[in-house]
Amino acid sequence: MLQEIISYISTLDPALIYVVLFFFAFIENILPPSPSDFVLLFGATLIANSTLGFIPILLLTSVGSALGFIVMYLIGEFLGEKLLRSGKFKFIKQESLDKADHFFHKYGYNLILINRFLPGTRAVVSFFSGVHKLKPMRTFIYAAVSSFVWNAILIFLGIQLGNNLELVDKYLSEYYQIILSITGLIIIIVLVRFWMKKKKSK
Repeated sequence: MLQEIISYISTLDPALIYVVLFFFAFIENILPPSPSDFVLLFGATLIANSTLGFIPILLLTSVGSALGFIVMYLIGEFLGEKLLRSGKFKFIKQESLDKADHFFHKYGYNLILINRFLPGTRAVVSFFSGVHKLKPMRTFIYAAVSSFVWNAILIFLGIQLGNNLELVDKYLSEYYQIILSITGLIIIIVLVRFWMKKKKSK
């Protein structure tokens, strides 16, 4: 499926390729999972062939990612609170929501800065940034900076490795697996500590 998408994109006019890259960068925060990183790497290989420009790709994809982040932020801001506190999710306690609120107000902006480097958490971080009502402009700037740095790295890799997309995809997949494993381990540790603390308080 992904190879079919790449093959189709390669036949498009350069102006349309810019639009496609922007689109994939935009939707990844709203409709995960999205192959936006791989599509961006493919776009970077076209820079080496002088089909596309480095600066336009970097700016378009970074702005697209930041705008997608803000859209998910707004969904969280206007719908998240009602949804989470509606009582429909019995496993979500008021105490847990209060702790999450405190955590996001303390570390939320740091999470946004490293958000692009944490696959599998991008939509979650943007949604809860809205739920906990972090400052919109500061949130947008941090999301844009995070996207800019991550996209610059991907574009650089795409240019350096040229048409070896399979190799890049292999390394990217391994990176994702490592980060997801570490994230999962941290979540398990936090849950175990929370459960033990709750058990002691009884």
